[in-house]
Amino acid sequence: MAIVGVTIAVIAISGCAKDDTVVVGNSVLVTSTVSFNNDIIPLFAKNCALSGCHVKGSVAPDLEAGTALSQLNSMGLINASSPENSIIYQRLMGAITPAMPLNATPNPGNINGYILAWIKQGTNNN
Repeated sequence: MAIVGVTIAVIAISGCAKDDTVVVGNSVLVTSTVSFNNDIIPLFAKNCALSGCHVKGSVAPDLEAGTALSQLNSMGLINASSPENSIIYQRLMGAITPAMPLNATPNPGNINGYILAWIKQGTNNN
């Protein structure tokens, strides 16, 4: 009888599996001043503002150097009062799907940490 109970428990537990798993990327805390132009734009250029991705005429927001800041602001992707709830940060962390960068290693160059620090520091255009 105990074997039947264990078997039923195993079947019941294994039936609770889900098909999709969102992996939340880790951030390394950034305590230095983050420069939008020197830190964020190069990360966008390497991981986001690529052909077919976040460039003019493709997927919004356009994260190219000349338009990234205005796009992030105009699309409401930054939440200065609650940086961890910023849509851009949530996408990078995988809390909102699809996780960014799409089909790439999570958190390249610690983009998560830099974006969060930049937002916490006031989203300066520096």
